[in-house]
Amino acid sequence: MSFLGCSVKLIKDRPLLQKLKNIFYHLPQAFIANILYGFPSNGMTIVGVTGTDGKTTTTNLIYKILKDSGKKVSMISTINAVIGGKTYDTGFHVTSPDPFTLQKFIRNAKNSGDNYLALEVTSHALDQYRFWGINFTVGVITNITHEHLDYHQTFENYFKTKLKLIKYAKWRVVNENLKGDWGDRGSKGNGVVTFGSSGPKLNLKLIGDYNLENAYASLAVAKVLGIDAESAQRSVEGFTGIPGRMEEVKNNRGIKIFVDFAHTPNALKQALKALRPKAYGRLIVVFGAASERDILKRPIMGEIAAKEADMTILTDEDPRHEDRNKILNEIAGGAMMAGAKDGINLFKEPDRAKAIKLAITLAKKGDIIGIFGKGHEKSINYRGVETPWSDFEAVKKALTNRH
Repeated sequence: MSFLGCSVKLIKDRPLLQKLKNIFYHLPQAFIANILYGFPSNGMTIVGVTGTDGKTTTTNLIYKILKDSGKKVSMISTINAVIGGKTYDTGFHVTSPDPFTLQKFIRNAKNSGDNYLALEVTSHALDQYRFWGINFTVGVITNITHEHLDYHQTFENYFKTKLKLIKYAKWRVVNENLKGDWGDRGSKGNGVVTFGSSGPKLNLKLIGDYNLENAYASLAVAKVLGIDAESAQRSVEGFTGIPGRMEEVKNNRGIKIFVDFAHTPNALKQALKALRPKAYGRLIVVFGAASERDILKRPIMGEIAAKEADMTILTDEDPRHEDRNKILNEIAGGAMMAGAKDGINLFKEPDRAKAIKLAITLAKKGDIIGIFGKGHEKSINYRGVETPWSDFEAVKKALTNRH
């Protein structure tokens, strides 16, 4: 009975169960993967980028700076990888790769002669030892805000997990806005370089102040790696963006439509603030929240939408096994607390294609539509099944059938 009782306790104690799984399953996998591929990261200059938002863009910026400066460099991000000059699509609902895929990529990069690697690093992967065996030359933290508390349980755990990236890195590049008790643990000591919202004047092709911070983070990395400052600046100013990150869908309707991956409270707020000055008319936002994830962020995102946008349309974003209407109602609760009126400037349409069509139908000349949460992703999850999906295709279809 005591054995059964212990089993029940482990099932209830999810954090403990996850720790045991990390130690006895994920860590051995990472160890075996390193042995199998011969610890390929040894001798390479590895730049790891983590943070709640901005990881993918910053990783791509760093890659471009290194490539433009003549370095032999590969890159692995959550939407794309460039290994030895060959591009791979990694954008089908993935975070950081599993240890075997990761080490294989690194081995291929090294075999091709690349000695630099820009690597996007997620908190789940850090917690699950997927990067074990990799000695990071530079560790970058773009920011740390509310996200993934379904997995990490508390913000303290989430923050500590992010700090694992820079704990043993030779150089730590940290957002100066990580202040107070939280930031002091990551932004002090030897080998620390900070960045923020100020720096050299940049003429970016990217939209939003948050992308300015991403650019400054990449320039800080360039500095510690000895890249010429003027060359690095030219690289970031020539960066045109990546798929599904504030990407505009051109049309002849007199409206502007942007597709973006923003799926956290901070990312949504920053994206809406970036779009607001571009709207001659109203700002219309379409988004949802994934199920089986951090449910506490739902009303927060609803409140942000109500305050920053003129019209909010809530819709599916990977409902999985959860009641789709329950998810939308929880987001709507935060929006209505902030003053949104159901049926007037707040609408709930679970079907994502219909929600996008509704936004385009309601839009008038001069309005801006921001569609968030899916970005580059090519599928949407219903009851555990990945169904082909594209926000871009849905927009194009809605535009041709607007009336």
